[in-house]
Amino acid sequence: MSIFNETVDQSAINTLPDTEEKARSSVPGSGAYDAIIIGGGPAGSTAGVYLARKQLKTLLISPDLGGQVLWTSDIENYPGYEVISGIELAHHFQEQLKKQEIDLKIGDSVVAIHPAKTGGTVLTDKEAEYAYRTLIIASGKRSRPLDVAGENALIGRGVTYCATCDGPLYRGEEVAVVGGGNSALTAAIELLALGCTVHLVNIMPGLQADGSLIDKVRSSDHLTMHLDHEVTEILGDKAVAGITIRNRETGELIPLGVTGVFVETGLIPNSTFAKGVVRTNEKNEIMVNCLCETSVPGIFAAGDVTNVPDKQIVVAAGEGAKAALGVSEYLMRLK
Repeated sequence: MSIFNETVDQSAINTLPDTEEKARSSVPGSGAYDAIIIGGGPAGSTAGVYLARKQLKTLLISPDLGGQVLWTSDIENYPGYEVISGIELAHHFQEQLKKQEIDLKIGDSVVAIHPAKTGGTVLTDKEAEYAYRTLIIASGKRSRPLDVAGENALIGRGVTYCATCDGPLYRGEEVAVVGGGNSALTAAIELLALGCTVHLVNIMPGLQADGSLIDKVRSSDHLTMHLDHEVTEILGDKAVAGITIRNRETGELIPLGVTGVFVETGLIPNSTFAKGVVRTNEKNEIMVNCLCETSVPGIFAAGDVTNVPDKQIVVAAGEGAKAALGVSEYLMRLK
């Protein structure tokens, strides 16, 4: 039973084709999967391990295995590891998942969900269609762009969303980090360690990061804070040649001669394909209850794509486990 007041129109679902009939035309000889997982980050990977142990026929579809963990530097709050890099932790997720008896479609992305009388189908960007009895959406989040002039044209040519990946390319150079949260300050610290001169530009008048990170950046002689400022333009032809920032109090425009712009302004949920299918909030996060159930019976969601407040690796992994257990119980009730 759903806890949501707003649920999918059941009368509309009753007019849709049966999942098994759809499966026979879209996945010859296979029938519907017991569960399809969308996403290969901590939530999706953990769900895959749990579903495999329940011996449920499972398919995991994801552009990669690791998700945002792949772009994280040192992780100091994941149980069992005092310090581990994001790439190392993602590798552990990958190795455990690949040992399970589940199907993997890595490099693909889901672009649409089509509910049916029981279950439904998902469509990928490769125009492949797979039928499910239950679904777990664990598609995570992606970097939020600045949406300013010059940004799109200079992505990969000075504009980047990952200091861990691209920081070494700017060793010793003058760069800007845009944002004021933990990810922004972590990026600034990484760049300072590479000998960079860093301009930290934050649209808010203060910082929204942990105190320990704030102390580290404030102690550096090679970092300048531009609080209550916003980037208005990224300059350059073939590569970044500078940015213009605006003082939000006075309106003054200030040029900064940087060669790299590291955008760390937060994340937005990868939920576009689910809009209109399950209930979402004003942030486009998928609404779930404590059992990871969405507003549609048989569709579960877990991790950063949901309205669960704490976006942490360990939380996402736990939510993935809950969603998988919810799927198992749901399928048992159907029998």
